[in-house]
Amino acid sequence: MVLEATVLIIDNSEWSRNGDYTPNRFQAQIDAVHYLFSIKRSDNPENTVGLIANAGDSPDVRVSLTADLGVMLKGMQGLQVRGESHFDTGIQIAQLVLKHRANKYQKQRIVAFVSSPIDADEKSLVKLGKKLKKNGVSIDVVNFGEQTSNEQKLTAFVDAANNNNTSHLVTIPPGPHVLSEQIRASPIVGEIQTGAGGSGGGGGGDFDFGMDADMDPELALALRMSLQEEEERQRREAAQQGGASNSGGGEGHADDGDAMMEDIDEDEQIRRAIQMSLMESGGGGDDLNDQSDDVVASLLGSLPGVDPNDPDIQDALGSSDQSKNTGNGSNKDKSQE
Repeated sequence: MVLEATVLIIDNSEWSRNGDYTPNRFQAQIDAVHYLFSIKRSDNPENTVGLIANAGDSPDVRVSLTADLGVMLKGMQGLQVRGESHFDTGIQIAQLVLKHRANKYQKQRIVAFVSSPIDADEKSLVKLGKKLKKNGVSIDVVNFGEQTSNEQKLTAFVDAANNNNTSHLVTIPPGPHVLSEQIRASPIVGEIQTGAGGSGGGGGGDFDFGMDADMDPELALALRMSLQEEEERQRREAAQQGGASNSGGGEGHADDGDAMMEDIDEDEQIRRAIQMSLMESGGGGDDLNDQSDDVVASLLGSLPGVDPNDPDIQDALGSSDQSKNTGNGSNKDKSQE
């Protein structure tokens, strides 16, 4: 989300009365101003937008930089078609408005509508474009109505102001299409839509919550943040469940061990139980070997239904004693060496 301050410059000259755009050039710009304000605010709630009327005796700052839609609508009330456009003067005033923005961390951008012939010469426009580039101001120009006569001048102006492809010239020919829809598909808002990604921030038509994001940008942002938090919570739960399944696999191995013990005959189980008990009682040693017979007798006597004098049990005990004696002998030999 780009943190940006934007000044919109509307061409309300007498040329904007023409009806070659729906419904006419002036009303088409008003609709586009509404759209641009909404999409700038939906991209980042801290973005601010201002409005300048470019025609008349001199350009008129109708709305200074604001984030309030009500202030923007109030500033647009009473806006009339009159006089001739002052394109270059309006650009310079917009630059001053951006210079005095409250949040200096905001990037600076001007979006200018041109629907009448430009009186300024190409050389002065190139000089103005270089000044914008030097001051870090990006410029987007919507060239419509008199696009043929203005194309060369505006191309040179935008090229002079362009810095890392942050400025754009969009030429829209007349036709039955809506001006704001043509702007929606242009590079002017294409970067915003790309930055918003799949979360639906590019415009109301792409929003995934069954509402128009342009109508309430703050609610749309809150819904996107809630969706991201829910996705993060689901990822954490999935990771925890994966860890639990791994530990469950360890329990499965233990169950397999119990099943293997069930397959061993009763005598072998008794012999292993005796060996484990001897190990837990203090490990190996001469004292343990001396007491092992008493411990074995005690254990066998405590087991229900077990006869300590059973020949199989005596054989198992004999083999266990032989293995321990062999181990002790080898350990003694190693110590002597």
